[in-house]
Amino acid sequence: MIKKVLVANRGEIAIRVMRSCREMGITSVAVFSEVDRSSMHVRFADEAYFIGPSPSIESYLNIDKIISAALKSGADAIHPGYGFLSENASFSQRCEDEGIIFIGPSPSSIANMGDKITARKHMLAAGVPVVPGTIEPLTDEKAALEKIKEIGLPVMIKASAGGGGKGMRLVKKDEDIISSIRGARSEAKAAFGNDAVYIEKYIQSPHHIEFQVLGDKHGNVIHLFERECSVQRRHQKVIEETPSPLMNPDIREEMGRHAVAAARAVNYHGAGTIEFIVDDSLNYYFLEMNTRLQVEHPITERVVGVDLVKEQIKIAQGEKMTLKQEELEQFGHAIECRIYAEDPENNFMPSPGKITHITEPLGLGVRHDGYVYTGYDIPIYYDPLISKLIVWARTRKEAIARMKRALHAYKITGIKTSIPFLARIMENEDFIKGNYNTHFIEKHFDMLMAKEPCGRRCQDIALIAAFMHYNDRISAVKPEPNNSSTTNEWKSFGRRKSVSRL
Repeated sequence: MIKKVLVANRGEIAIRVMRSCREMGITSVAVFSEVDRSSMHVRFADEAYFIGPSPSIESYLNIDKIISAALKSGADAIHPGYGFLSENASFSQRCEDEGIIFIGPSPSSIANMGDKITARKHMLAAGVPVVPGTIEPLTDEKAALEKIKEIGLPVMIKASAGGGGKGMRLVKKDEDIISSIRGARSEAKAAFGNDAVYIEKYIQSPHHIEFQVLGDKHGNVIHLFERECSVQRRHQKVIEETPSPLMNPDIREEMGRHAVAAARAVNYHGAGTIEFIVDDSLNYYFLEMNTRLQVEHPITERVVGVDLVKEQIKIAQGEKMTLKQEELEQFGHAIECRIYAEDPENNFMPSPGKITHITEPLGLGVRHDGYVYTGYDIPIYYDPLISKLIVWARTRKEAIARMKRALHAYKITGIKTSIPFLARIMENEDFIKGNYNTHFIEKHFDMLMAKEPCGRRCQDIALIAAFMHYNDRISAVKPEPNNSSTTNEWKSFGRRKSVSRL
């Protein structure tokens, strides 16, 4: 049985994993870079080990340093979180070689799904629908031209080793084909060290819908229903919800079966996500598999009632899954908003700096997965995601109302955040009706980017006014002479406290 887990990550996901470890009686170990010495995940862990300079390539992405920290701490397992080394087959293999349990899939599963061309071949063999296109790397531009003419424009050029929109090009005109192929190959080489690209037919008005899957080491695979992730900016998810407003019970059951088949095709164990692209007519195609825990996993946890990190740990130590497909059901509706330290009014540029104040939302049906605090300096070295706000309610309408309330109550000063931008999405009529696809932000750009009437200047004026009001109230309270037999020190203390709350 696993007794000590090193979390090879930082920020909110490191704390999220440690919480589950603590509930299971497992000791948690943090690793941290120079700039993360005072980070919350370091304070939260039972033990913490320094792993190097702030740039992630010299710390969180350095396999030797992570393994060394695990061996030094006596950890018998490593949880990679998401990002960094979570989908690195070499890291999974290295853990295995060092006798450390990797809480995630096998190296071969990661490799098979990490290469998009290989994954497409596996899906075709398993009978899972894939987007029409090529299943071999494009190396000959002439052959690529002929293939694109056969498929018909528009098409997507995609990096075989890609993800997050890198090495991807949409081609709508003949004259752009060659430059798009060359551009995608160059970007893929720079981002992934692999310039192989392939072609997919471009799906008009697409929806991004993904299925959470779990597989154990005994051949059992289940799915935990879908997440709708179509609200995206630059191919990055912004808001997720479950159930999807697009789905119906029949298509959900069919896609769920294909998600399980996709995971079985690569002998998958652990938590993973099968991503589909879906058109308005509910035709769906395999897009890719994420062989790790997803950022948006809490909405599945909330609707299905399963702690996915605990399931990952149980699977990693060889336990047989006790969850049965026929016993799982979706209850209520959950929405997640990703809170970024970035400035929407300045083309979403990162907004690092000191947080001067933070008030996190609370109340029924609200979950907040974060790691920042008042006085914390957001560094420039890592992803600007600072927290995830998750709400649950019995209906989608109630969940949207609850998210509006929670976003309104969420106050962060000192830096810019995406909170106002997210609040406008909750006010959008198309979003409220569930009438949206991956073009949502582009379609409603002007409404969503409307500037605040006053912005930071208003905030400063409000703070000055509040300070002046506070001083006026303080000066208006005059101390009473202590000539009453009923006045005592406790009453005086209470009066001073009430004044301090003004």
